[in-house]
Amino acid sequence: MSWQSFSRALREFYFAPYRRTLARAAREEDDFFLLILLGEALGVPNPLAYETLELWPHLRADLHAWHTRMGMERSPFDHIGCC
Repeated sequence: MSWQSFSRALREFYFAPYRRTLARAAREEDDFFLLILLGEALGVPNPLAYETLELWPHLRADLHAWHTRMGMERSPFDHIGCC
């Protein structure tokens, strides 16, 4: 057994029980961040407006995954289309 396979097996042993929990937490964090960006796009004041406005083009692709996960068939915004 090589060191890499041992390390991989050990990592799997420790992280496997928490994989679903960690994935859910990451998804919720991404949803919250996207909600802040969408609020900014709709005109809700954001104290970090300059920094988050730069990220909008990169996260626009995630909008489709977000609104389908939230149960919306189409994008809820008229001026922001993804489908």
